[in-house]
Amino acid sequence: MKNKKHSENPDEKIVVEQATDNIAEPSTASATEQEQEIPVPKSYTEEEYQLKVNELNDKLLRLHSEFDNFRKRSFKEKIDMSRTASEEVIKDLLPVLDDFDRAMASMKDTDKVEAVKEGVQLIYSKMKAIFTTKGIQEIKSIGENFDTDFHEAITSIPAPTEELKNKVVDEIQKGYMLHNKVIRFAKVVTGS
Repeated sequence: MKNKKHSENPDEKIVVEQATDNIAEPSTASATEQEQEIPVPKSYTEEEYQLKVNELNDKLLRLHSEFDNFRKRSFKEKIDMSRTASEEVIKDLLPVLDDFDRAMASMKDTDKVEAVKEGVQLIYSKMKAIFTTKGIQEIKSIGENFDTDFHEAITSIPAPTEELKNKVVDEIQKGYMLHNKVIRFAKVVTGS
């Protein structure tokens, strides 16, 4: 390669001219394609470097403080959200609590067991409906195959029939899922 310098101005670009040493390949490129301009780096003084370093340090400190503020703000928002996340569910359950208060007051004045049973059944149905709308589902257990993803075996008893081997025979405590995520495993008795 041959270097060709133009000395019109010292801050101008250096023009590099490519030589063709291979005679077998004729060059079809134009003169502008063969020349490449390489910029000459500008030389800075010590003061200019120091100004640039100070400017970059300032930008870094500002960016760091902005990120720190963002992190603190996000943490505070997360804490606030976790404190108030259950607010909607609690508001929906308050009428059920009111129903229980009315039922407790009416049980003092009545001797009719059937009316009390019916009232408790209505409150239970109302509560289950609220849970269903919030995405809570019961885990079916009795007669199902024992699955450690949904069940927690409390004990194992001899299976009453051959079909109940390795299946859930009894349920001690119901299990629940919230939007297909287990929030409480069903405590069960398995057949062996």
